[in-house]
Amino acid sequence: MLISAVQTKGFVGAVLGLILSALIAGCGSKTADVATPSVVNSTLIHNALILDGNGGEAKLGAVRIEDDAIVSVGVLSPLDGELVVDANGLVLAPGFIDTHSHHDDEGALRKNLDALPMLTQGITTAVFGQDGGHQLPLADFLTDFDSNPPAVNIAAYVGHNTLRAHIMGDDAKRPASAAEVEAMQALLLSELESGALGLSTGLEYVPGIYSHRDEVISLAATTAEQGGRYISHVRSEDRFLWDAMAEIIDIGRQTGIPVQISHIKLAAKSLWNQAPELLEKLNAARAEGIDITADVYPYEYWASTMWVLLPDRDADDLEEIAFVLEQLTPASGIIFTKYEPNPDYINLSVAEIAKIRGTSEVQTFSDLLKESEAWSQANDGAQAEMIMGRSMTEADIETFLQWEHSNVCSDGGFSGHPRGHGSFPRVLARYVRDRQVLSLETAVAAMTSRAADHMGFADRGRIAPGMKADLVLFDPESVQDHAGIRDGQVLSTGIDSVWVNGQQVLKEGKSTDVFAGRVLRKTS
Repeated sequence: MLISAVQTKGFVGAVLGLILSALIAGCGSKTADVATPSVVNSTLIHNALILDGNGGEAKLGAVRIEDDAIVSVGVLSPLDGELVVDANGLVLAPGFIDTHSHHDDEGALRKNLDALPMLTQGITTAVFGQDGGHQLPLADFLTDFDSNPPAVNIAAYVGHNTLRAHIMGDDAKRPASAAEVEAMQALLLSELESGALGLSTGLEYVPGIYSHRDEVISLAATTAEQGGRYISHVRSEDRFLWDAMAEIIDIGRQTGIPVQISHIKLAAKSLWNQAPELLEKLNAARAEGIDITADVYPYEYWASTMWVLLPDRDADDLEEIAFVLEQLTPASGIIFTKYEPNPDYINLSVAEIAKIRGTSEVQTFSDLLKESEAWSQANDGAQAEMIMGRSMTEADIETFLQWEHSNVCSDGGFSGHPRGHGSFPRVLARYVRDRQVLSLETAVAAMTSRAADHMGFADRGRIAPGMKADLVLFDPESVQDHAGIRDGQVLSTGIDSVWVNGQQVLKEGKSTDVFAGRVLRKTS
């Protein structure tokens, strides 16, 4: 029996049926334990409905953990002295892997080692260094977490924008010279030696937006030579989307590197409902031998800066701003999560601020952008504003979630957009239980084994002997996100327990104050 057939109110009945079937089958099971000596350092999670992460049917059984690893799965009997956890028929899955996280921004995870917004989503591993930015030098960032681990595992990419800014300094708003590209390659190699998974780019952001494709290909080729991967916030997610897709496909074609599209989306009215056409192009690339994948978060709103809407970075171009508000995101759908010149504007939209000011929406957008830029310049370049923009449709989100080569991500942090607190439970609640767009098995696979494969994690993302014991126990009938667009920092519920490297870090939805996370480094 598949959970996909019993995703909603029939789930409890299905569990009882599975229990009965398992008891009958267990009478002659070859996997049942025989008498063995006590193992005092083991944990047995029994009476669980196990989803192994591969997308297959659920099975009632137990999982035994010794130290940091899973040692056996099946119909198991408790050992003398063993810690026994009764799962009470809840779903036990591999820990969820967030392939695109910003929970490290501004040292937030360092200040919140319990990682509750992550654990209450079932996240056990978060991947940083996204959108072309990372902490330089990476070795210091990672070794700091070695010394003071959080409750979750972390890994990181090397960011192209960080490399570019370090090598080119204040003169980075132009194509790089051959010598500068070589210097970036040398710095990249040094950073990769710290254990980074590969190279990330943010080609819609400064200074990456000024890079030529040849520069990016050169850096990707260097990464490929070291066995690394490539992940990208592509050059455009709206008006120039097709060129941006052609670019990332070409990077994979020329270098042979695995390429992942960060937070895949169609963020313009003219592109809505074209997700099938985009996936057709990506599938054609895969048929050609290009290892291209994507991650996706389950919201119609994105989060970034106002500048990302203006490729030419001209705040006085009112005609361009009018196009943005008409075709990309309406003034009512641009909501501030940060606005340093006037913090009272937080949680207000551009449309609402225009009414307060008595100016047009176009002029208000222009004025707000110029005021934020003046504040930034007066404060040593500090970030002055952040917004959420509504640009996507649910139909496209559902199509991307259903693609067999996509995985779920949050693209979120401890503040701002609700995705940092709710992405994974939102998929389970809205797209599995409520809308029945995905089966539970498929959704869990998109959060676990697919994500692990896309990041190159060989020992996580599945429940099987020898895998690391990152596990999440949850109730598929009650799991729910609660964070909203104007109330983004509300914890999700329905995630009962979480284990990281064999240690329980969340119990009955509460932190255990155990910090079992590790730095996951790519090895040569």
